[in-house]
Amino acid sequence: MIPDILDLQLSLRKQRQPYVLATVTEILGSSSAKPAAKALLDHDGKVLAGWVGGGCAQSMVARAALECLKTGEPCVIDIDLNDEIFGAGMPCGGAMRVYVEPVLPKPQLWLLGHGRIVEAVCEFAHRLGFDVIVDDPQACADRFPAATRLIDDDVRYRQLQPGSGDFVVIATHHKGDYDALSQALHSEACYIALVSSRKRAKLVLDRLAGEGFSQTTLAAVRAPAGLDLAAKSPEEIALSIVSEMVALRRGGSGLPLSRAIAPA
Repeated sequence: MIPDILDLQLSLRKQRQPYVLATVTEILGSSSAKPAAKALLDHDGKVLAGWVGGGCAQSMVARAALECLKTGEPCVIDIDLNDEIFGAGMPCGGAMRVYVEPVLPKPQLWLLGHGRIVEAVCEFAHRLGFDVIVDDPQACADRFPAATRLIDDDVRYRQLQPGSGDFVVIATHHKGDYDALSQALHSEACYIALVSSRKRAKLVLDRLAGEGFSQTTLAAVRAPAGLDLAAKSPEEIALSIVSEMVALRRGGSGLPLSRAIAPA
């Protein structure tokens, strides 16, 4: 049975797997693929379903797909089906244009704790395209309507299992800081932040150092969490935390734009 492209897209989205959708937008002259023909490619450039041309045309689309997955940006490629050196090398006497669109899973935020700061972080992160998982025994669904998932039966935070590239924000009011941070440090999360005072953060990190965590590992913990906005209110504190997450995700410096060095 030939797999359906839409069904595969939904399945890959559910599995949080990246993929690329390639669509023929235009042809000139003779071409085996027609306008609107589509192909779905996985993170290795392998065609899972559909077809946009065989032979070298498929190879060129696969190479473009891999590049788009690296950059996260779509592109349009022109394939000369008659040029054996710079094109696809297929004597069809035509050309085709293909739109190559990467589809990446949303960044995932594990949010531990409850209270207004945590609620505001959830709200802001959701609006900025994060899938938010709230993990706290006192978390209520009506306080986190934007959360993708709510875990309220995890007293020791053992269900905290961030994957590569996930974000973790711990705001457990000191009661679960150690358990949650210890669990997070065993993961491949790209961002681990602790919402606390500098004094409390030092106590927690010193304890973790005594448990065998290296200074290199502990240096990755952002404590106190967030950028220096001189924040006072819970919403301002949440904004500083989410701003730091966005800066990391997008490769920003966190400096004022008026002082940041423009890219070459």
